[in-house]
Amino acid sequence: MTSKDIKIHFLGTNGWYSSPTGNTTCLLLETDDFSIILDAGNGLHKIDRFVKEDKDTYLFLSHFHIDHISGLHTLAKNRFPKGLKIICHVGGKIILDNVIRQPYTIALEDLPYDVTVIELTEGRHDIFPFGLVCQDLIHSTTCYGYRFEIGDKVISYCTDTGKCASALELSQNADILITECAHRPGETSDSWPHLNPQEAAEMAREAAVKRLVLMHFDANAYPTKEARQEAERIAQDIFPQTTAAYDDMSIRV
Repeated sequence: MTSKDIKIHFLGTNGWYSSPTGNTTCLLLETDDFSIILDAGNGLHKIDRFVKEDKDTYLFLSHFHIDHISGLHTLAKNRFPKGLKIICHVGGKIILDNVIRQPYTIALEDLPYDVTVIELTEGRHDIFPFGLVCQDLIHSTTCYGYRFEIGDKVISYCTDTGKCASALELSQNADILITECAHRPGETSDSWPHLNPQEAAEMAREAAVKRLVLMHFDANAYPTKEARQEAERIAQDIFPQTTAAYDDMSIRV
């Protein structure tokens, strides 16, 4: 598998809290050259099933709500021979230093490998072995969406957002858009922006992506696999190339 042959592992597909339906948010983009982890919910505890080789590993955090960082306390069970780079928005290092420390958990500097925190402003960045664009989405707090350009493939990751110009820009003509489906069909909230299946599908259609994957299903709104299947069917009526994600599902891009 080369960097142009990307495998995506869905390690946590719930939003808010873990349940029998899934762990909270965590994905892995796996290539021969490097590994990209997206968010660090409770699904992060599975990462050692896949990241075992001596290659660069990057962990991109969208934001700092608990369901996206709760898995960081499991980092001590991993070994990253080339260290771990954590990427976040400006101001994120202070947040991490306040939370990932005693008495809550092992501090990043005390882990058995090197950890570097990199704060990014919005825009394009050329410091990685892949193309990267990040933009602030619309949410109740600062929340970054990411556009990864790996070889000739484009992967857009926009979770915890309402429909917005930034998400559309990051997703334009992407091979795959991975986005959220926290709200039930037809449900909206101006005070706590998230997507319902119709909005996610409309965004995929407007951005002209090739494939849409729904995840970050609110654990309370989507307590069963059948509820996710219903969301998938509704989204497919608008954008047929839609798939609902489940924990431990893997796809190739």
